[in-house]
Amino acid sequence: MSSNIKTELILDGLDCANCTVKIETKVKNISGVKSASVDFVSKKLFLEVNSKDGLPGIIEEVKVIVKKIEPDVVVREKIIQKAEKKVVTLMGLCCANCAVKIETNVQDISGVKSASVDFVSKRLFIEVNNKDELPSIIEEVRVIVKKIEPDVKVVTEDEKKEQVDNSPGEGEKNRKELIRLSIGAAIFGAAMVFKFSTTIEFTLFFISYILVGGEVLLRAFRNILRGEVFDENFLMSIATIGAFSIKQFPEGVAVMLFYQVGEFIQGIAVNNSRKSISALMDIRPDYANLKVGNDLQRVSPGDVKVGDLIVVKPGEKVPLDGKVVEGKSMIDTSALTGESVPRSVEAPNEVLSGSINKNGLLTIEVTKEFGESTVTKILELVQNASSKKAPTEKFITKFARYYTPGVVIVAVLLAVIPPLVMQGITFSESIYRALAFLVISCPCALVISIPLGFFGGIGAASKNGILIKGSNYLEALNNVDIVVFDKTGTLTKGVFKVTEINAQNSFVKDDLLEYTAYAESYSNHPIAASIIKDYGKEVNKNEIENYDEISGHGIKVNVKGKEVLAGNIKLMNKENIVFKYVEVAGTVVHVAIDKKYAGYIIISDELKEDSREAIKGLKQIGVKKTVMLTGDNKSIASKISEQLGLDEFYAELLPVQKVEKLEMLDKEKRSKGNLIFVGDGINDAPVLARADIGIAMGGLGSDAAIEAADIVIMTDEPSKIVSAIKIAKRTRRIVWQNIVFAMGVKLIFLALAAIGIATIWEAVFADVGVTVIAVLNSMRVIKVGEIK
Repeated sequence: MSSNIKTELILDGLDCANCTVKIETKVKNISGVKSASVDFVSKKLFLEVNSKDGLPGIIEEVKVIVKKIEPDVVVREKIIQKAEKKVVTLMGLCCANCAVKIETNVQDISGVKSASVDFVSKRLFIEVNNKDELPSIIEEVRVIVKKIEPDVKVVTEDEKKEQVDNSPGEGEKNRKELIRLSIGAAIFGAAMVFKFSTTIEFTLFFISYILVGGEVLLRAFRNILRGEVFDENFLMSIATIGAFSIKQFPEGVAVMLFYQVGEFIQGIAVNNSRKSISALMDIRPDYANLKVGNDLQRVSPGDVKVGDLIVVKPGEKVPLDGKVVEGKSMIDTSALTGESVPRSVEAPNEVLSGSINKNGLLTIEVTKEFGESTVTKILELVQNASSKKAPTEKFITKFARYYTPGVVIVAVLLAVIPPLVMQGITFSESIYRALAFLVISCPCALVISIPLGFFGGIGAASKNGILIKGSNYLEALNNVDIVVFDKTGTLTKGVFKVTEINAQNSFVKDDLLEYTAYAESYSNHPIAASIIKDYGKEVNKNEIENYDEISGHGIKVNVKGKEVLAGNIKLMNKENIVFKYVEVAGTVVHVAIDKKYAGYIIISDELKEDSREAIKGLKQIGVKKTVMLTGDNKSIASKISEQLGLDEFYAELLPVQKVEKLEMLDKEKRSKGNLIFVGDGINDAPVLARADIGIAMGGLGSDAAIEAADIVIMTDEPSKIVSAIKIAKRTRRIVWQNIVFAMGVKLIFLALAAIGIATIWEAVFADVGVTVIAVLNSMRVIKVGEIK
């Protein structure tokens, strides 16, 4: 007897949700198919067939069905080799221009699907087509990096600890650099202040020049040998050697000294920026106190297994997700959710890794391994976000690639043409102008500050409990036209609660609630559970007789010798009870006792406290339309829509119909506008994937929703969407300040250098000084306290 065979088919080009249902239905009817399911998000068809022998024929029938329903969709069998992602650290990377060159060259390696260098975190993200080719690709990466930046080391995760331990500290490097620059500056000062013979004066200038700029000259020479000409080392070398060639010795040394001091300050500013952003996400626990018998062992969080007991002392971070089994304490979850108010926990409450235990001693049973824990997921989302670059970043990368060679060509023309066509300008003067022009041309201010700004924006969002999976999504938040919400668990709490008890005909509220609770006590429906919870007392089931649950109507039962009817309008009509008709945003349970109408109880799914604030805030920041999609009935949806001030709502929708409505709404946005969908459950995954920006609410609720979403809100607060958009707008504002400032200053100085007004000294400020200012400006993004 042959066992069932499972296989997966890829439906390339599938973008019609309605067609997904049609394909699934038709495939299920193929002879030999035991089950079939189409996942619209991943565009996969999951098949289970009775026999392996019949599989080829079934696949051919599937292709015919798909061709008939969706002619443009291509059916192919699942590729065995999946794309593999790898992250390596580029230790010692301090040249933004070189980062761009490394990224470009790695992308050209055979077998590499995509490559992205994050200059801020010094990491290279690589995606390869074949996992087996990864070792050879990493070796090619090492060769490329060695060629472009000989002092940079390519370090994999396995090598990282050893490399860090063996590498000299940042402070030690800075100290040596400072000593070298100080000695060079002292010799230069002596040559400028004291009267020496021409030979000794030249010698002192030359020694100070070599001390200060020798490293720059050496790097430029190495780069030229490798064919890497157009970078800041080459530009500074040409400019200063040119100054020496026209006997401007003091200026040649001074410019190199100014440049190196500027680079030193720039390096410190960039490193401080990196540390500031890293500090925002300083939530990774260093250790766990594992309980072994009566003893505690300090171990790595990665060594703790599910079911183990750990002890968290006051002031320590919770290292893994788990539930409290002993102790009571206040915990600070601000690093995860952005909430400043600590919350109380005790057995059997759940606690999340990354939160901080404030006062009591907690014993926690671990429920997730470290690799699956909240803290690990958050760090992976934030750290990998920088691999998905925003359009502005991509533009600047391309711009830098063509800008510097273009300026060098203009500089050559500036050195040669003016003396030939204009009177009164010597070659010495025109060369000096061209040298100043060269110094200004380096685009470092843009290449460094723009990724730093986006990384800071992602860090600021994470500090607010908003996880943005890429700079591209952060930038997309600036152009939101339409926000579409799911209802249950997104705008409402998703928890049924008794919101009103209305007694009629001389009955009192307490009696009405008691009889209804007794009537509902055998039901496991959420509405019944909410009534029993609100009653709050123990139900004596010995006082219940003749229990009869009437499908689609309600319950008929004898309680304490009285006949109780509890149900909907249909039950009241069936039993000929004269009742009061009410229309509210909730479920109404009508109750009759001994054939006399006793009143009604309203059970509602409560609105979240900040749902109104969220809708109001979205309107204030320029969102044109807010819409709600729900599977709930029309009257409830209408009331909620009215209470929140939504522009539109669509009720009684299946998950597939939500996608259809979303596609309809998508046509209403501007050509450059974006549509957001906000949901929380697994049934929202198709809609989250279809929207321009998918936002998953209640970040830890559904893994499928988190996977499909582009942004994850760690709390259940819809108002965090407003915060995310404000952070995005603030980030874009600062990034564009840097672009306008850097380009404006450079264009002014390029013009001044071309007409002979700007000196090389001023040119160095236009390069290094502008970079430092732009980096410091980028750091304003992470001031999360200003985001409300």
